[in-house]
Amino acid sequence: MQKQVEECFQRNFEERGELGASVSVWKDGEEIISLHRGWQDKVKSVPWDRHTLAPVWSATKGPAAIATLMALHENGIPVHSRASEIWPELRAAAESKLTLAGILSHQSGLPALDPDKRANILSHRAVIRELETQTPFWEPGKSHGYHPRTYGFLLDEIVRRLTGGISLAAFWNERLAKPLRLDFFLGDLNPRHLDRLATMLPPTVQLPAEEELPFFRALAEKDSIAQAAFSSPGGMRALSDINKLEYLQAGMPSLGGVGTAAALAEFYSILAQGGAKDGVTVLPEAVVKAARSLQTDGPDRIFMLPTAFTCGFMKDPLDERGEKIRHRFGPSTRAFGQPGAGGSHAFADPESGISFAYVMNQMEVGVLPNQKSLDLVDAVYS
Repeated sequence: MQKQVEECFQRNFEERGELGASVSVWKDGEEIISLHRGWQDKVKSVPWDRHTLAPVWSATKGPAAIATLMALHENGIPVHSRASEIWPELRAAAESKLTLAGILSHQSGLPALDPDKRANILSHRAVIRELETQTPFWEPGKSHGYHPRTYGFLLDEIVRRLTGGISLAAFWNERLAKPLRLDFFLGDLNPRHLDRLATMLPPTVQLPAEEELPFFRALAEKDSIAQAAFSSPGGMRALSDINKLEYLQAGMPSLGGVGTAAALAEFYSILAQGGAKDGVTVLPEAVVKAARSLQTDGPDRIFMLPTAFTCGFMKDPLDERGEKIRHRFGPSTRAFGQPGAGGSHAFADPESGISFAYVMNQMEVGVLPNQKSLDLVDAVYS
């Protein structure tokens, strides 16, 4: 396995234009592969190493979901409780039977905001007010569509209401990341971390994968729901904005996470091990069960292709025979994870005890994991 993974990793730099990257693979709670290579910056002045931190975009959603599930568990609230019990001001919840599990699995019908309701992404309270009055784009709980930006605000507000105002980012950093010794941050970046922070580079001109073409065509349409979803809330107009400290320090639960590949893979290792780290249970059984359990699958109203979600994580969708339509998370139907825009990728496989993470700084066009990480996944399972 090691040799095949090393060859694939090297190929990413020699043939696919990778700038800097790390891959980390864990098996039964132990790291078995750790590779790193390249540069943290475009001018190749700072080498990339095991401790390099990289923004991971939507791969942030996995840790954010676990933080939310932990806050619910600590308050004795089942994940299938009505969302209106915690957040009665949320119109989508008050006028439907939307559950907390529905919000966690992209079923709220709030992937976007109307054009006149797009406060800046850094204005939490203003965005929450707009979400509370937003008319859902579909009947909540009846179908699903990926919530690229609003997802984090929905989870953040739930956590704040459960904790007396503590943000999801602060809850993750203090309640989970620090005690679990995970080098993964949601905001609160100490100045001493900045020297190991990679600069993200937008994609060069590329065509998306064929299965993603309908989505990218819709994304280019001014009034499409896909375009609205990736513009709501407002702000962060350019991919390079993720390098600005005002966005990184904001601790945005949808897309603002920063971490190493080893930290992200260890996070998923805990989930693959049923909530255990070093033989000690650190995540409650109910939290792990919710993270693993399928909540919805079928046509995705945003991505315009089949997707499947647990409470906070993607799974590979299945056909009518129970076989995978695509393989983004390895061969097991039990595997689950969350990729990030441009190429970051991470998942847990409870069946084999494997967890995987790939982080990099040269983005590619695409919303699902690309060949740079998928070939590594294939090599791991080979």
